[in-house]
Amino acid sequence: MNHQAPVYVRRSDDALLTVAYYHFYAWRGRRPFWAGLFMICGGFPIAYYPYADLRLGNVTLAMATTAGSGSLIIGVLLAVLGVALWFQQSIRVFAGVASILLALVSLPVSNLGGFFVGFAFSMVGGALALSWVPGKPADPAEATAMAPTATEPVVGMSKADAMAGGLHGVPAPRDSETAHASETTAHADGGRNSAG
Repeated sequence: MNHQAPVYVRRSDDALLTVAYYHFYAWRGRRPFWAGLFMICGGFPIAYYPYADLRLGNVTLAMATTAGSGSLIIGVLLAVLGVALWFQQSIRVFAGVASILLALVSLPVSNLGGFFVGFAFSMVGGALALSWVPGKPADPAEATAMAPTATEPVVGMSKADAMAGGLHGVPAPRDSETAHASETTAHADGGRNSAG
């Protein structure tokens, strides 16, 4: 036992963190979370680099351009689109297209799209927003209707094997299979090849 470890950690604190994690996990699963995060991460370098300066001893390198306000607007719009996407999933198509267009406009406006870092993040975020589709809740009656039963034949299983109960729908090995599969035995078994 470590003598420096705190002894006052309670079980309820651990349960609270676990509950918070699962609530966040469920919240994240119902929206295009990663698309919004990539958009926010893409907006930061686009807005930051035109206003940044690098000091090397007595020399100051400024990357400011004449379009500094344009890059600030693009970066802020990308961040706002990312946050709005988290709370309004219905704007996913608009946000995705706008993110891709803003990323393309950032190439000539703000130091090659934040030295291609912000450009890449914004393009990926826009693509993720366009490709995200809300899931449908599972219908319990539909899920049980789709599950194979012991009397329902599985692909590659004869009706007699299914009636015999071949491990609840799993076909048993056939007697015609050989230990060494060759081209002729694979075709003789109806295209089914055995693995040794």
